[in-house]
Amino acid sequence: MNKKMVLSTLGKIIWVEAALLLLPLIVCLIYRNDSVYSFLITIAVAVVIAFPLTFFCKTENKLIYSKEGFVIVSLAWIIMSVIGCLPFVISGEIPSFIDAFFETVSGITTTGASILKDVEALSEGIAFWRSFTHWIGGMGVLVFVMALSTGLPDRSIHIMRAEMPGPIVDKLVPKARETAKILYLIYIGMTLAEIIILALCKMPLFEAVVHTFGTAGTGGFGVKADSIAGYSPLIQWVITVFMFLFGINFNLYYLLLLKRVKSVLKSSELWVYAGVGIVSCVAITFNIMGMYDSFSDALRASAFQISSIMTTTGYATADFNLWPGFSKTLLLVLMLMGACAGSTAGGLKVSRVIILIKGMRRELTRLLHPRSVKTLKLEGKRIDEQTLSSTASYLTVYAASLVVIFLLLSFDKFDIETNISAAVACFNNIGPGLGVVGPVGNYADYSVFSKIVLSAAMLLGRLEIFPLLLCFSLGTWTKK
Repeated sequence: MNKKMVLSTLGKIIWVEAALLLLPLIVCLIYRNDSVYSFLITIAVAVVIAFPLTFFCKTENKLIYSKEGFVIVSLAWIIMSVIGCLPFVISGEIPSFIDAFFETVSGITTTGASILKDVEALSEGIAFWRSFTHWIGGMGVLVFVMALSTGLPDRSIHIMRAEMPGPIVDKLVPKARETAKILYLIYIGMTLAEIIILALCKMPLFEAVVHTFGTAGTGGFGVKADSIAGYSPLIQWVITVFMFLFGINFNLYYLLLLKRVKSVLKSSELWVYAGVGIVSCVAITFNIMGMYDSFSDALRASAFQISSIMTTTGYATADFNLWPGFSKTLLLVLMLMGACAGSTAGGLKVSRVIILIKGMRRELTRLLHPRSVKTLKLEGKRIDEQTLSSTASYLTVYAASLVVIFLLLSFDKFDIETNISAAVACFNNIGPGLGVVGPVGNYADYSVFSKIVLSAAMLLGRLEIFPLLLCFSLGTWTKK
């Protein structure tokens, strides 16, 4: 383990977080919020921590292997969450450290689960920082650092693979740093596009920025108690479309920029993602049509919620707790599946579902024809045995993790529906669940123990389990 390299990289990450905290500080100054001092103090704390890590942990050996990549990613997300929660605590707007940590982890992992009962009481600076954590965590904290830094070696592809969601992460161009830059330029471009369109649809600029952060990071934090329900149908459709777009693999956007439209249209993951979304939307629309005044209202509510749940964003325009059992069950299934790999969304990922189905079909074929040899492909590329094995292993650990999280939550007083959906919603980085933690509820009444469990679940889900497990494994830190 190259410990000096790990500490030095963590120092750079904290410097970046200190710089990012300047944005909400500026918002505080514009709106003359008292919380300006909470950001000044937090920036000072970040600098005090970052300085010795950066300047006293220099090393000539700058190689990053997979072990270092997993450790750096895991510790970076935890440290950024701890530092990021300080403005909430210092300002007194979320005085409990555990609650503030929960809110920050929920933000940076793009989950959108909240302990706040009155979100509209937040000052503009704090509300901006709360939603900005979605945007920071959406594409990946370390991918952002890679895009900015010249001090990381090109083996930092191990960092991307540890942080980017999905079974396979490849470089778009030969250098991992250039790949990170491309991804972030696309991310920034789409973010600016949504802000402009929402502003043209007469959403106030501050609210347009905040809700774009929530959409781009597929997180779901907003500034209204009723989420997106109070906005016009046009604004709801705009956010529906952008949630869907941010759930698509960003590699496909790069191919579009290269005018390789045929390659994009050949993406099986994209077609399955779109197909599942359309079929689910039609099914739920007809299931809930009797609850709405018109077909268009039912379609808009269905499309918005499908897009929000599939991309694990968590925004809401309706209380789907009141929807029929079929619609709620379908939403729960979509929570588990998630959107595309290489997007800002959480969940199991469509590509993994495709690989698992292809693997099961091959096994059934082998039972009927033991001597048959069938090559599996995804996106035109051969799926090797290692990918199949790792996908099956991930599903096993994924299911086991959900069971453990649910069992730990069962010590609280809530019903089974609430606890199961809370475990699924936090582990899959969705936010709202069913029952008490539904779209009009929150996580405030969970115990301190449960909030710590759910915070860990959000981190496990966002980093896809293995980086955190390896980081805290004794074998990772030994020399052997």
